[in-house]
Amino acid sequence: MTTDDERLRRWRLVLGGEADGTGCQLAGRDLRMDAALAALYGGGNQSGADRAAGLGGSAPRVARWLGDIRTYFPTSVVQVMQRDAIDRLGLSALLLEPEMLEAVEADVHLVGTLLSLHQAMPETTKQTARTVVRKVVADLEARLATRTRATLTGALDRCARVRRPRHRDIDWERTIRANLKNYLPEHRTVVPERLVGYGRAAQGVRKDVVLCVDQSGSMAASVVYSSVFGAVLASMRSIATKLVVFDTSVVDLTDQLDDPVEVLFGTQLGGGTDINRALAYCQTLITRPSETVVVLISDLYEGGIRDEMLKRVAAMKAAGVQFVALLALSDEGAPSYDREHAAALAALGAPAFACTPDLFPEVMAAAVEKRPLPIPDDAPPITDMKPHQ
Repeated sequence: MTTDDERLRRWRLVLGGEADGTGCQLAGRDLRMDAALAALYGGGNQSGADRAAGLGGSAPRVARWLGDIRTYFPTSVVQVMQRDAIDRLGLSALLLEPEMLEAVEADVHLVGTLLSLHQAMPETTKQTARTVVRKVVADLEARLATRTRATLTGALDRCARVRRPRHRDIDWERTIRANLKNYLPEHRTVVPERLVGYGRAAQGVRKDVVLCVDQSGSMAASVVYSSVFGAVLASMRSIATKLVVFDTSVVDLTDQLDDPVEVLFGTQLGGGTDINRALAYCQTLITRPSETVVVLISDLYEGGIRDEMLKRVAAMKAAGVQFVALLALSDEGAPSYDREHAAALAALGAPAFACTPDLFPEVMAAAVEKRPLPIPDDAPPITDMKPHQ
C-alpha cells in the first residue's frame, strides 16, 4: 500500500519546483532525479530557447545528463526523455558527435533521427551511427523474425490444400464442414469420408511481395520497421521480396535486403511524396499478379497525380494482386493521414489502417491466403472518414 508520504514524494517529482503545494522536501537520490527532470521539463511557460538553459549547448553537460537519466529511470522512460530532449531542446546537432551517440539509449526513434541527419554527419561520426543503428536493427530482428517466419510459413502451407493429407496435416475445421452430411446422431459424430489437409509448401518461390515505403520525414519509424521486415521476408525461400522506397523519386533497394542497415542508410528521409510514381514502378515488378502482394506503407499525403494513383490500385486489384495499404508500421498511436485518399482506397477494396510491428505478420498471412485483413479494432471506420481539411 502506498503511504501518504510516498504519494507526496511522487507528486513532488511530477510537479517539480519548491512551490508545488506538497510541502515535500527532497534529498539524496530524489533530489538528483528531480534535477534531471527539471533540466528537461523545467521552465514553465518559457520559450524553447530559455528552457534549453537546463541542459545548455555543452556536449559534456548533456552527456552527464544522459548518464543520470539512465541511472534513475528504466529504459522505456529514458527513451521518451531522450526523444523529448531532441524535440524540445534542439539537441539534434549534438548527435553528430561520436561521444554523444555512445551515451544515448538507442531505439527506433533515435534511428529515425540519425537517418535524417546522416547526410550532414562528419566521417568521424558515421561509423558510430552505423553501430547504433545496427544494434537497434539486431534487437528488432530478434524480436520479430521468428514469429514472422512461422506465421507466413503456415499461411503458405495452407494455400496448398490436399485431399489425402497425413494425420498431422489434416485441416479439421474444413474436414468437418465438408462431411457434415455424414453426421450420425446416434453416435454424435461425423464420419470423415473426405479429408481436407494443408499441403506442405513446395520448394521454390510461391508468393511475390513488393514493399512500397514512403520515406517522407513523418514515416521514419515505418521505414525502420519496413527494412527489418523486408530482410526477414527476403530470407524466406518461398517468398520473393522487393523493397521500393520513394519520396518524389523512386529507389529500388531490393539488392540490399540482406543487410537492413544498408537499406536504412540508402534512404533519405524528408522531401515530398509521389505515390503515383512509386506505384507505377511497382507495376513493372509484377509478373504473377494472382501470386503477388503489394504493401503500400504511406500516410497517403499524395503530391503526385491522385486519380492516376487510384487507377493503378484499381488495375492491380483487377489483375488479382492483393493490395495492402498501411498508414504506418510502428508502435505509435493513430497517425496523421489523408482521410480522403484512405476513403478512396477503401472504396476500391483496399482499406487503409495503421499497423503495429506485432500485427504485421498476421496482416501478411491474411494477404497471402487472400482472406480478410485483421484490421485493428481502433482503426477509424471507413464510413467515418471525411475528406482531409
